[in-house]
Amino acid sequence: MGLLNQLYTTYCAMEQKYVGNYSECAEPLVPISHQIINAELEITINAEGKFLSACSVGKEDAAIIIPVTEDSAGRTGDNDRAHPLCDQIRYLTPQYPKKFEAYLTQLHHWENSPYTHPKLHAIARYVEKGTILSDLAGFGLITLDKDGLPTKEKQVVRWRVDSGKDDESSACWKDLSLFQSFIDYYTSTKQEPPVFCMASGQYALPATQHPKKLINLCANAKLISANDTSGFTYRGRFTDDTQAMTMGYETSQKIHNALHWLAANQGVPMAGRMFLCWNPQGIPIPKANASFLRKNSERSFKYSDYQKQLSETLRGWKENLPADAGAVIAVFDAATSGRLSLTYYSEMLASDLAERLHHWDNVCCWEHFPFGVESPDIGWIADCAFGTVRNTKGKGKDHTEIKADERASRQHVQRLLSCRIDKTKMPADIVKGLAEKASNLQIIKDLEMREKVLFTVCAVIRKYDYDWNQEEWNMALEPQKKDISYQYGRLLAVFEKIERDTYDSGEKREPNAIRLQVAFSKQPLAISCMLWEQLDTAYLPKIKSLKKREEYRHLYTEIGGRIAEFPDFEQNRPLKHSYFMGYCLQRNALYAPKNEENQEEEMK
Repeated sequence: MGLLNQLYTTYCAMEQKYVGNYSECAEPLVPISHQIINAELEITINAEGKFLSACSVGKEDAAIIIPVTEDSAGRTGDNDRAHPLCDQIRYLTPQYPKKFEAYLTQLHHWENSPYTHPKLHAIARYVEKGTILSDLAGFGLITLDKDGLPTKEKQVVRWRVDSGKDDESSACWKDLSLFQSFIDYYTSTKQEPPVFCMASGQYALPATQHPKKLINLCANAKLISANDTSGFTYRGRFTDDTQAMTMGYETSQKIHNALHWLAANQGVPMAGRMFLCWNPQGIPIPKANASFLRKNSERSFKYSDYQKQLSETLRGWKENLPADAGAVIAVFDAATSGRLSLTYYSEMLASDLAERLHHWDNVCCWEHFPFGVESPDIGWIADCAFGTVRNTKGKGKDHTEIKADERASRQHVQRLLSCRIDKTKMPADIVKGLAEKASNLQIIKDLEMREKVLFTVCAVIRKYDYDWNQEEWNMALEPQKKDISYQYGRLLAVFEKIERDTYDSGEKREPNAIRLQVAFSKQPLAISCMLWEQLDTAYLPKIKSLKKREEYRHLYTEIGGRIAEFPDFEQNRPLKHSYFMGYCLQRNALYAPKNEENQEEEMK
């Protein structure tokens, strides 16, 4: 159907329940001819327009619905396009004559129309008095300069008209009857002849401008722009904007208000872009960017248990999703300060989406100590592959941050989203970036971050090899695996563990195996021989347990024998990325708890 049609359908399905409803969502769905802005001040008056009180508005309650015209909704800079009801201080006081006149003129037209509302009379009478500055200053809410002007002239004022009833009915920003009053009034003022709406397929009053303030990436960015009069936009294809696209006013309002509502309530900002995944009828569906497992799922340390949980989650989604339930996935970017671009778009059945998310999490996963088997977040994959490592110290603990440049990250995140949703193959450059980071662990001082990097590289390699080679990696150690890089990875883990076993309590020195990891990955045979000579002469004798010393020598001999089975010319070649699998799995085996009988040490 296309993005515009899906947004229109979403609005129509949601408007009865969510328009003006502040309690159900983070932000309410906005009626047509209205907009959400943040208010800083609140003024309470009575039905005759007498000032009663004023107060500041907390951030948690600042977002309000206000009536807007096409002109006022798109205003920029210092112009006189006033909003019809709630506006900045400078539009509400005679100290700014042009703005004050524009505000009152518009308010009076609405007040005197057949679509008037009792609250309009009260607000108009109060504003006409011109006492708003002194009233606010009297409550200590604003300060005035030497000329009697407010130091913060752009603070937005909202109205409360006390009718003697409950507070909710007095709040103008929650009054559905007031919303409808303005909709009816503003629609009656439009004099343009009907046009064919290319979004709805019906004739309707035209939209001359389209709303901004859609998503938080850039407040002024528009999805549809229609204000170019220079003649350069159409490159000779059309003579005016109507030949390019025409859209009904009501349709445009519903489309843009639906997009704002979706972004505010369930949008996920990531790498400078906004990610949306929704069902137009409001049916809960799995999120394209989140883990497929339910939030309450227990951590699994066995791949078989993890698979079972994924399968149960998939079955649960399919049982609860209607057969025809659709899913829409869209990604937005603020291409310029004034233009919002759609960088990714896909429609599918929600059940198909669930199956694709299940497939990704089933293939792109690894054990993440101490959290169990899981799938890495796509934003983190991009940061880890292309980000810069920054180490800091604080409260006696090393802290490492890995963060990629936003401009680069946004491209890679979208590529990974396509891998997850469209089942495209894992890009080789992402694997390469992760492998380079994981091959130089000594630059990552935070040990928890090391674990996260290793978990990520193994999970992504697992997905890459599945995509390109149809290889399914086992998460259990395979000592007999016919992969020389895998065996060298095992050997690296043994070397590291031997040296760490000689450390005193609290010693944080990097083992030689980690310090020489880069060289080891490029010349594995030469470096492993050098490392073993050091370990055999200087470190193994320091291990008090004779049994443990013999176990390490046996492991070295066993792994070395498997490496020797490969031709001589292969034994000193640079390692493939599979060495990370061998390293991680062998290390896990070395640190795994032993049975009681194996814990008894033979001392010499």
